[in-house]
Amino acid sequence: MGRLLAIEAQAQAICAGGTSRSGQSPGGQPVFASITALAKNADMVIDFTHASTVAEHAAALATAKTPWVLGTTGYGAEGQAAIARAALTIPIIAAPNFSTGVNLALLLAERLGAALPAPDYDAEILEMHHRQKVDAPSGTALALGRAVAAGRGVALEDVMVTARSGHAGPRGDQEIGFAALRGGQIAGSHSVLFTAAGEQISLTHHAFDRAVFAKGAVRAALWLQNQKPGLYSMRDLLGF
Repeated sequence: MGRLLAIEAQAQAICAGGTSRSGQSPGGQPVFASITALAKNADMVIDFTHASTVAEHAAALATAKTPWVLGTTGYGAEGQAAIARAALTIPIIAAPNFSTGVNLALLLAERLGAALPAPDYDAEILEMHHRQKVDAPSGTALALGRAVAAGRGVALEDVMVTARSGHAGPRGDQEIGFAALRGGQIAGSHSVLFTAAGEQISLTHHAFDRAVFAKGAVRAALWLQNQKPGLYSMRDLLGF
């Protein structure tokens, strides 16, 4: 993603540089020694790094008053709290996925969750990604689960099931199940299945090229530069 972001940002003539674990730039852009140095030399930071960096990056960007496009996923309550604190000072757009198609799927998943009652329609989420992906379920799969749960008026944490093995017993009426597959170089495939006794509704999105995420993130950066401090989502950018 870092290489793709650098290519897209260069194409839009907005790339000032970045940070790199190797200390080398994929496209000849300046490499800064730290997030603090980058924040001081950039008008905007697009961040697709690692969950462990979120709190540090939030503090550095808030101090520098540098807007933040956050595509990192997998952070917990501590990361969420750090983001919320930073949003008091800077505009932030955070999304598990910057694809326009995925964000429309999130809207549809919420509406389907509201329209299809849990006792009658079992909700299951299936995702598959490239073999290098380290978190499961994916951030996008969790976002889809939260959308379904929101439509049903429940908290995802109270109804999600991420593992079934052995004698797991019958499925609960309220469950939202997840299955994560890994293999090859699949950019991202997500399906939300609503299955009743007599029918099934499937909502599916396939990403064929990771460049779609970079294009969406750069679009978000251009939009964010005109926003006031606060925490935004792709729904705000897309206007729904």
